[in-house]
Amino acid sequence: MRTLYLECSMGAAGDMLMAALYELLDEDCKKDFLNTMNGLGLPGVEVTPVPAKTGGIAGTHMKVTVSGREEHEHDGNGYEHRRTGPGRIAEIIDGLALPDWVKGNARAVYDAIAQAEAQAHGCEAEDVHFHEVGALDAVADVVGVCYAMYLLDPDLVTASPVHVGSGTVKCAHGVMPVPAPATAALLKGIPIYGGEIRGELCTPTGAALLRTFVQSFGPMGSFGSIEAKKIGYGVGTKEFEQANCVRAFWGEEEPWESGDIVELVCNIDDMTPEALAFACQRLLEAGALDVYTTPGTMKKGRPGWVLTVLCSPYEEDGIVRQIFAHTTTNGLRSRLSVKLFLRPEQEQVQTQWGPVRVKVAKGFGTVHTKPEFEDVAALARANGLSCQTVFEAAMEQIKAVQGRI
Repeated sequence: MRTLYLECSMGAAGDMLMAALYELLDEDCKKDFLNTMNGLGLPGVEVTPVPAKTGGIAGTHMKVTVSGREEHEHDGNGYEHRRTGPGRIAEIIDGLALPDWVKGNARAVYDAIAQAEAQAHGCEAEDVHFHEVGALDAVADVVGVCYAMYLLDPDLVTASPVHVGSGTVKCAHGVMPVPAPATAALLKGIPIYGGEIRGELCTPTGAALLRTFVQSFGPMGSFGSIEAKKIGYGVGTKEFEQANCVRAFWGEEEPWESGDIVELVCNIDDMTPEALAFACQRLLEAGALDVYTTPGTMKKGRPGWVLTVLCSPYEEDGIVRQIFAHTTTNGLRSRLSVKLFLRPEQEQVQTQWGPVRVKVAKGFGTVHTKPEFEDVAALARANGLSCQTVFEAAMEQIKAVQGRI
């Protein structure tokens, strides 16, 4: 699975993301990227990759100029499309010589920004007026990231929690807290954190691009093991006490199978073994994923049992009711956990006495195989054999076809 992982330990901005993705492209794609970006027809816009260093790390700064000047070089007099509405931005994007996939995602980025601005300022999205994000260089940033994503064509895009910075930032609406209101709205549901670094690390454009393309956020390794083949460094223009860059990892990933699971636990010291066994069976029939008991010592030194029930979060309420109905406990503990598991599959092998289904579990670089006991037992009964004889015959067949399984 082709996987892109974005490390946002210094936030995210459009030019930094574009530069990091550009570094991942092969040489032919880099030429294609620059020819396309500089042939879009955006008035006065030029995109140039410039070697740069930050904190001793070598990377690329994607220099986007309008009439020969970068955004941070302007004197505040503004330039074309400095104050622009969503409709005009959509017209500009639709008029660019780009694949429909790129234009569609670029419009989606600006739609997300418009919704966030509307929420932040209490107006309708169509009444929003873009300021900084409506400038031509910002349009180039957005389109550039979308086009780089198109050329890379990842199967999965994941990212780290996003560092937003701290303090305040000066923008068209005045002095705002970090993250700015629109940025904060765009980052809803995305893990973020601040810190001692003063300044805006994640821009509205960067936040909108992350929201559009990233499918999952978390530390590297949260989604599966990744074999990194390339690493791209997109360097920003601001100077901080630590390296100011977005880092992009490109490689093949073996995804982990995971999900949420609820663990329900209670102590029982006043039920007979027969009654407790009956309760466990009823809980399994009610939809519990697993039920088991562990011997323990209860109050006043009495021997008892710790009952543990595993279930889906969606089944928790019903399983809790069943526990109270079928056991003598007056209380239990509920814990929500992440479940990591091997992906279950089923194969079949042929023994001299007949077919045997094989349980297969894959993931984390591991393959587990085991003959289905009921099939082994049925063949053993039918042929007057021991289970061990049939089991060993099935295992021999499994080894013979291990490469296929």
